[in-house]
Amino acid sequence: MSSKIKYINYYLPPTSLSNEELAGLFENKSSEEILDLFGVKKRSIRNPGQIGSDLAFEAAQKLFIENKTLDKNSIDFLIFCTEGLDYKAPTSASVLHHRLGLNENCGCIDMPMGCSGFIYGLSLAHSMIHAGNATKVLFLVADIPSSVIHSSDFEMRCIFGDAGVAILVEKSEPNHIGKFIFGNDGSGAQNLIVERGTTRSPIDKEWLEKYKNEPENLSQGRMKMNGLEIARFSLQRVPSLVENTLQKNNISFEEIDLFIFHQASKFILNSLKRKCKIPSDKFYTYYEEVGNTVSCSIPIAMKHAELEGKLTKGMKVMLLGYGVGYSWGGTIITW
Repeated sequence: MSSKIKYINYYLPPTSLSNEELAGLFENKSSEEILDLFGVKKRSIRNPGQIGSDLAFEAAQKLFIENKTLDKNSIDFLIFCTEGLDYKAPTSASVLHHRLGLNENCGCIDMPMGCSGFIYGLSLAHSMIHAGNATKVLFLVADIPSSVIHSSDFEMRCIFGDAGVAILVEKSEPNHIGKFIFGNDGSGAQNLIVERGTTRSPIDKEWLEKYKNEPENLSQGRMKMNGLEIARFSLQRVPSLVENTLQKNNISFEEIDLFIFHQASKFILNSLKRKCKIPSDKFYTYYEEVGNTVSCSIPIAMKHAELEGKLTKGMKVMLLGYGVGYSWGGTIITW
């Protein structure tokens, strides 16, 4: 059996952080300089106590409201991709399953993945349908990077935003989702990492005292990023990922109508467009109003490309995710 992406919807927290606000927090920085450096005007920030599954829930509710013909009882698998799970146990997918009122005959699984999470989750949804184990998969994605960013981390506060996304993947003839390429290099794990708040390195009293002036004491950990190394990894890895994804799907570069990559940053995206020699009219970006939303960035860009009329029926689209891990993945879909 084959599959396709039927619907995409997303939810942004109502609170946003503008460049004007950031300029007021950091000396010698203007809103114009921030826009020029990072290409982001504003980014959404979760409310206190709001977590990834809350954003995913809201995105799913929007998807159901806007697509009234979709029967919740027809969904037979739920995938939740986030790096901020509710609990160690049970799965956050199980909690979301109950909150959404889905049928009991529906499997659930969590998938903490990050920047390439959308690609990995889409492959899992496609595989479930292709194997005959599901016909409709609700794929929820959410990340809240603001919860692990220190107030003094200028670059990360400028780049990252919070979001939740809901995608319905369903059985389809003909097939609309191609073959996938995956990769991983754990030697780069330390270059983008959230310190503490885990089984290996739990939060302790010293941590809480150290960050007593931070929102929620950074009780979910603190993200550290070596931006230079992340950029180097992206520029080294993604061009070959483009070639390998084309070869795996037996399609030429010229046959691709639109390229949508993980919306990592202005610098990385502009550099990749040049290095991969992708025409501007085929290279879609959407981060100015939302920033880098981690695993949500590709589907949010896809939704806006569709709304703007730049993603239309029958187009062949290359989707690439890459980043934290290091991990990477790619596929080609027919819209």
